[in-house]
Amino acid sequence: MLPYRGKKVAVIGASYLQLPIIQKLQELGAEVHVFAWEANDVGEKQADVFYPISIVDRDSILNVCKEIGIDAVCTIGSDLAAITVNYVANGLGLHGNPWQLTGQMVNKHAMREAFVRGGDPSPKSFLVDNMTDLQALPISFPAIVKPTDRSGSRAVTKIWSLEEAPKAIEAAMEASFEHKAVLEDYLEGDEYSVECIAFDGEYEILAITQKFTTGEPNFIETGHIEPSNLSKETAERVRKVVKHALGTLGIQCGAAHAEVMVDSEGNPSIVEIGARMGGDFIGSHLVPLSTGIDYLRAVVDTAFGNKPHVEPRFERAAGVRFIFEEHDLELLQSASADPEISVVETVLQGELPSAGDVKDSSMRGGCFVIEGASRDAVIRYTK
Repeated sequence: MLPYRGKKVAVIGASYLQLPIIQKLQELGAEVHVFAWEANDVGEKQADVFYPISIVDRDSILNVCKEIGIDAVCTIGSDLAAITVNYVANGLGLHGNPWQLTGQMVNKHAMREAFVRGGDPSPKSFLVDNMTDLQALPISFPAIVKPTDRSGSRAVTKIWSLEEAPKAIEAAMEASFEHKAVLEDYLEGDEYSVECIAFDGEYEILAITQKFTTGEPNFIETGHIEPSNLSKETAERVRKVVKHALGTLGIQCGAAHAEVMVDSEGNPSIVEIGARMGGDFIGSHLVPLSTGIDYLRAVVDTAFGNKPHVEPRFERAAGVRFIFEEHDLELLQSASADPEISVVETVLQGELPSAGDVKDSSMRGGCFVIEGASRDAVIRYTK
């Protein structure tokens, strides 16, 4: 049975991040119309119909969708695309998040302001640019500088003094679409992401993912694993905090990806939340591999206004390891030969980057996704 046979769906974005949702829609019988800047991406080839329109050209996309008679609109793994999804969905009267609240779902400064109003635990944060009187800010060090509106660890820098701030702020402003940055308290603890689905303002937590990074100064993700290492009590505390924060932001429909820091006493703080599925193969691969939940189908269902079915079907372990250097390729070879592990997918992006050249997630040399019966078996290759 093809539940969405004959339905027309707009997917915003054509990169490899969007390929799983395009394929899932086609598997469910939908006709997929993809919108993106023409760049010979995989989504252009996979689409039933491709439109070479930039994802930031919201009005052009909306007008084309009206002409087509689009039945639903969605994206995964892109904050920038999520803005256009909300705009088009609201313009067509389709299911999506409220357009008037979009700013606080995608802009880190507006999000922090919402968390302050909502009483959600998150770091103290200040909007800054190269004209800000930094001496007047009650900030402690170390601190974090990041663009207000980018993802993928772009221009994220840990700084140890006020003297380091101007250079980090300038880099963040250059990376930012609005040329703004935030200067925030540095959170101590372990990093996790929380994968969620929203429907009619109610929230289900599908999985908690443990994150590994390069550490300071840029904190680029090196791997992820599900399930996490959190105790039941701490995991429940994380779920409660994330659900409240989702409500604060007004996320009502579709996927959400929360990044959380948990301190040594098990107290969670919200780093940020994206009103979209987590990238890095977390939502598209790790959630279904570790829980049996079809997260992509859940995203499609909510876009059509249908309640998703997200009951876990089993408990396994899954992880992704990103390729930075030869050692990571050696880990891939070891995983391929390990009888306790299945290599589900491998992505290699040409030559490996030079040591120290990887400044954000887009510069990594690829990755491999694995699954196994136990966390202990998988973590050998993801940490």
